[in-house]
Amino acid sequence: MMNVKTLKIVDNKMKSKLRISGSEAVVRCLIAEGVNTIYGYPGGAIMPVYDELFKFQNEIQHVLTRHEQGATHAAQGYARASGKVGVAIATSGPGATNLITGIADAQIDSTPMICITGQVGSHLLGTDAFQETDIIGISTPVTKWNHQITKASEIPEVMAKAFYIARTGRPGPIVIDITKDAQFEMFDFSYEKCTGIRSYIPVPETKPNTLKTAAKLINAAKKPLIIWGQGVILSEAESELKAVIEKTGIPSAWTIMGASAIATSHPLNMGMVGMHGNYAPNVLTNECDVLIAIGMRFDDRVTGKLETYAKQAKVIHFEIDPAEVDKNVKTEVAILGDAKNSLQALLPLLNKNEHGKWLKKFKDLYTIEYEKVINNDLFPTKEGITMGEVIKEINKQSKGQAAIVSDVGQHQMIACRYAEFNVTKSNITSGGLGTMGFALPAAIGAKMAVPEREVVAIIGDGGYQMTIQELGTIFQTKVPVKIVVLNNDFLGMVRQWQQLFFDKRYASTEIENPDFIAIAKGYSINARKVTKRKDIASAVEEMMTSKAAYFLEVSVEKEDNVFPMIPTGASVSEIRLS
Repeated sequence: MMNVKTLKIVDNKMKSKLRISGSEAVVRCLIAEGVNTIYGYPGGAIMPVYDELFKFQNEIQHVLTRHEQGATHAAQGYARASGKVGVAIATSGPGATNLITGIADAQIDSTPMICITGQVGSHLLGTDAFQETDIIGISTPVTKWNHQITKASEIPEVMAKAFYIARTGRPGPIVIDITKDAQFEMFDFSYEKCTGIRSYIPVPETKPNTLKTAAKLINAAKKPLIIWGQGVILSEAESELKAVIEKTGIPSAWTIMGASAIATSHPLNMGMVGMHGNYAPNVLTNECDVLIAIGMRFDDRVTGKLETYAKQAKVIHFEIDPAEVDKNVKTEVAILGDAKNSLQALLPLLNKNEHGKWLKKFKDLYTIEYEKVINNDLFPTKEGITMGEVIKEINKQSKGQAAIVSDVGQHQMIACRYAEFNVTKSNITSGGLGTMGFALPAAIGAKMAVPEREVVAIIGDGGYQMTIQELGTIFQTKVPVKIVVLNNDFLGMVRQWQQLFFDKRYASTEIENPDFIAIAKGYSINARKVTKRKDIASAVEEMMTSKAAYFLEVSVEKEDNVFPMIPTGASVSEIRLS
């Protein structure tokens, strides 16, 4: 609980000034912004801030990760599960550079995150001092904003701006680099939250005429298709999207980052688009007459060959970031603004409608996909265990209420395809950057953000070993995450490509794995390994009912492939079922 002294500084603007150090100011700024959990790793250049974190440990929980990259992914998981700004902290030099992968991941996936780094004294800048690295220069391409602080007096304003920029408009990561002398320097501290910055317009104005034009196109469409992305979740527009879909009767699909905005079981939810998405929404993208894109950026994994993508369709693009409009796909109508507000304004302009014949085409193609792919994934007749049947059992045990945190690879595609998402913010994965090693630390952050929810990490044996040291974070914090490693003794997705496109030359993709069970038990984590289908249900039940962290390893078929699949350079209508 915050004490009276602390509460005084949480006001929007402090009534009186305090004479404090820069390092104490950093911590007080975090408290003023409502931060109660941060992830990091100490070192010399950031030690003054850590000393203040020790003093304020009743107000802010610092989680010691085992690697700075783990701190960024944990902060990402925290942000994605909660909708709040995640915070990571590290020292200068290698500590700061170890944050970069997570920062880049957050940038491309629009995750609000503040990364605070220590820096050598200002008088040493540019001298190649011990553990000096130009983190501002390094991070510039992968941040929404960054700033180096050399004077303590700069800290309140910079911190306030950082939080404002991170969470407004299209969210993103911020780096604040603070020299060590600025951390020690004393100054008169006061704090005022940022509510606006000149020349920074986080949400562009929505023009009424674009809404009217869009409504006219949607009302006249015979074969419309909605594709939504993470923008719906970031703007908390789930109910507005559902209302639009249900009023218009338009079949709708989602990008990997948009999963869970609408329940998987919704009758107008046609599944995932993209390289390993569902057959119907991919094929029929190239048959629809109006394509309504909401909060998605037309990534290459979604579009396939751009020259053939939805050329027959009039494209309506709802987007908060003007830079994304017409970047990849030419639009007929661009509706700039926040998705929630835009959809609210659009809804009264739409006619009540049904698209029975068009919807039947989706159902017919789903039947084909089910017979050729889905049935084999979920109800296999062969001896080996499939990844899909493990996800199916997790669905059964969790009733689609769990937050699924997936790593990158075959298991990620299987998890996104087959997990039941009945609650928003339930699909937490590395989308744009595709960072192996993301899931384990991200699951830690997600569980800390929403302790009332079950959080299950789905990981491959390759990605798991990239951040396996974060089991130490679980050991120390006792955070009750559930970890499932689907082990095929391969870098599965790379192996699949080698099989299909490189004549089965499995170059450096077969892995000789350690005893994962022994490693988990070494960290005092309950663990079990499954090699037989008959044991899946009891093992998943044991995991899901555990009150503590749990590790489940499942030995799956070594050379199973993920289908459907759009080969690189192919059109979405050239999607393969085998």
